[in-house]
Amino acid sequence: MTFQSIIYRKNEGLVYLTLNRPDTGNLINDGLAAELAQACQEVNEDEKARAVIITGAGDAFSLGLDPAWFSQFEKAGNGPVGLKGRSPAAISSKSIAGLSVPSIAAINGDALGGGLELALACDLRVAAEGARLGFPDTSNGLIPSGGGTQRLPRLVGRGKALEMLLTAQPVDAAEASRIGLVNMVVARSQVMATAEKLAQRILSRGPMAVRYAKEAVQKGLEMTLEQGLRLEADLSFILQTTRDRDEGIKAFLEKRPPKFKGE
Repeated sequence: MTFQSIIYRKNEGLVYLTLNRPDTGNLINDGLAAELAQACQEVNEDEKARAVIITGAGDAFSLGLDPAWFSQFEKAGNGPVGLKGRSPAAISSKSIAGLSVPSIAAINGDALGGGLELALACDLRVAAEGARLGFPDTSNGLIPSGGGTQRLPRLVGRGKALEMLLTAQPVDAAEASRIGLVNMVVARSQVMATAEKLAQRILSRGPMAVRYAKEAVQKGLEMTLEQGLRLEADLSFILQTTRDRDEGIKAFLEKRPPKFKGE
């Protein structure tokens, strides 16, 4: 598939997805959402894909949902009523959250509204110094529609999430790091390099172990502690039957780097 609104690039096991509407601040429209969904599907079908880095072209990560999406419904005279879960931001966030491999948001600039929802759907986040992260939705009489009200409090806690959502005031990267919204903050020029270094560390680990660790955390957060512990035990048991597990133990005993094959 030829992409117009994103750039898809792969370097061995690392996939790069770049939002490519820099003249708009990488606003999310139907076209970008459809392409992102297709790209994420390709990643999930690629057995050699091991990690994904998502970033934005130009100065912004993404400034959110394209206002033109709302305009099309206003022109029809009915507004965006009844479109629950169908906004481009919601589709895009769902696609990213559905990735089977670890995802890293390289937040090279402002991530607002739907743009922040895309970053929240990633597993890890690296932000540029000075980048702003927030949800302006309530200032427009709206609420986030791509998981923002659910993923944000799971990261930063109920109180801080409500403060950000109700006041519509963004936080800078430093504050985002302090409250746990991003994993690390670096100079803008170092965002991609830092994300790549993080990805390479992940790629050096056991592929199946990494996937199962992600699955255990994602699904476990939706379960009771007892159910989550059972899931962890089941996944751990499955790993005991793999060749990678044998290689990991053998490499440890021989004091050498393991050579995992994802088997």
